Amino acid sequence: MSDNCEPVKCPEGIPMWVMTFADLMSLLLAFFVLLFSFSEMDAQKYKQVAGSMSEAFGVQRQVKVKDPPKGINIIAREFSPGRTKPTPLNQVRQSTADDYNQFPVLGTNRDRKKSDLEKEGEKIKLALKDEIEKGLIEVSIEDQKIVIRIQEKGSFPSGSAQMIEPFKEVIMKINKAIQHSNGKIVVSGHTDNLPIHNSHFRSNWELSASRAVTVLHELSRNSTIDKERFEIKAFADTRPLAPNDTPSNRAKNRRVEVALVYGEDKDMPPRSPVPENTDKGKDTGSLREDSQSAAVNE
Repeated sequence: MSDNCEPVKCPEGIPMWVMTFADLMSLLLAFFVLLFSFSEMDAQKYKQVAGSMSEAFGVQRQVKVKDPPKGINIIAREFSPGRTKPTPLNQVRQSTADDYNQFPVLGTNRDRKKSDLEKEGEKIKLALKDEIEKGLIEVSIEDQKIVIRIQEKGSFPSGSAQMIEPFKEVIMKINKAIQHSNGKIVVSGHTDNLPIHNSHFRSNWELSASRAVTVLHELSRNSTIDKERFEIKAFADTRPLAPNDTPSNRAKNRRVEVALVYGEDKDMPPRSPVPENTDKGKDTGSLREDSQSAAVNE
């Protein structure tokens, strides 16, 4: 039967459905091009993401001058050649830079530290609220430290480093307020510009140092604070808060400050180990002389 069938002649040209399919594809292409043109992107966010990806996987940082610049994409569309650098192999190269580093990032580490410092200062102010209202102490935040300023009023008699007995309870409250804090604890003594010279103190330097030592002894008594965090300073009348022209201003300058200094406690030098076997009958000078004599004999 197949021999009797007449061959079917194919029509000339393309089928009719091809035109409909081509129109549909053209419309879809135009639709997606419009969607892409209407879309918006956060350039800063893309730059940060690109920086993280480049550090994780690595990108080309050096290219030869004769080579075209690489890494041009939708994130960084512009490229400016940098200053060429000579190499030992006589190859002139240029370096690319990260554009995402030029944009500021909100919430830096410094801002977080400042916020934590203010929170710690508010806790100390709340713990010493009664003493602050009575005018016995002041609490302030200065740069990277919290300063607890102890006034001479009610703490020390004039020209003396012997603390008044009732004020020791205030020192105990200060101890409780700062024992869970971090940072170095600097106790500094200050006086006014009136000279002092008696049987106990030769100058204001000794008076300011003695008052600082007295406060330090009371702070460290029965305390859980590590003694390595303490530091004593004496300034005499070199750092006044007010001009020494009136009795009230001189009273402000006579003070002892307990400062919680942040950012410096990690920079403290480590303690050198103490040798176990030491000769108690010889001092350092005799040991040095013995070592020198031994070297000469050799």
